[in-house]
Amino acid sequence: MQKRNLGKTNLEIVPLVFGGNVFGWTLDEKKSFDILDAIVDLGLNAIDTADVYSRWAPGNQGGESEIIMGKWLKANPHKRDKLLILTKVGSDMGGDHKGLSKRWIMRSVEDSLKRLQIDVIDLYQSHWPDPETPYEETLSAYEQLLKEGKIKAIGTSNYNAQQLSDSLKVAKSHNLPTYQTLQPEYNLYDREQFDQNLRKLVVDEQIGVITYYSLASGFLSGKYRRKEDLQQGPRGEKVAGYMNDRGMQMLDILDRISTKHQATCAEISLAWLMAQKEVTAPIASATTIPQLHSLVKSLMIQLDLEDLELLNKV
Repeated sequence: MQKRNLGKTNLEIVPLVFGGNVFGWTLDEKKSFDILDAIVDLGLNAIDTADVYSRWAPGNQGGESEIIMGKWLKANPHKRDKLLILTKVGSDMGGDHKGLSKRWIMRSVEDSLKRLQIDVIDLYQSHWPDPETPYEETLSAYEQLLKEGKIKAIGTSNYNAQQLSDSLKVAKSHNLPTYQTLQPEYNLYDREQFDQNLRKLVVDEQIGVITYYSLASGFLSGKYRRKEDLQQGPRGEKVAGYMNDRGMQMLDILDRISTKHQATCAEISLAWLMAQKEVTAPIASATTIPQLHSLVKSLMIQLDLEDLELLNKV
């Protein structure tokens, strides 16, 4: 399967990253194992998770996704080389276990390595901006981890253009490692922040882009058409914000293009993201094997200029 360079890292990924937030949340351990087996069998090679996944679920404390992935990796050591493991630090894990201080990063990386049962994290990402910690402190922590061989590359998530630009300037002025990837919220509906401010910056700095909420919390799958549909899943409340005139027009266009390509709305939405030259790969999740097959199908869809113009216009 064709791969793309992930920014200036030495990592190459299939242009579709599996979102591991479902492990330990909407998928139990057995079903997670089945999905993980299928991910490798279908040729995908990157999974994105975080220390905090899925602390929001009743009874969880965070780390559930990494723990399940770690158990699977231990049971399938021959598959470790076939997957890039992407995880994050910085979200609130309770008490003072949050942020991007050197103290917390150095502890959190050990916790993640232990949960994942691996020796090195392929891409370690700052999950959220931390206004209380100087960029220099955060990047010096990453510098140490890179030297120790505990991580291979660093990235960030949820930084706006000013924050990303400032962090790059600090890194260069102090001879520290720079963020090589960015994980922004970006999809066919939510485009404003990335298009207006971040797009040029990531191109100029050759930063790899891995988008999250690539299907707008499931709205772009087309399964939410009426208010009654919002009861279908745990993300219904967020999806409600997309059910307006613009959103419905978007689904109409997706329906037309889906029929043309004999594909689903989700597959077309992901194909649109992959066609954006600034995007390295969208992140998407699945909770069933057929859903995973559908995600992989999106890699094979080639949208033409007419398709792209219609989608960009709506």
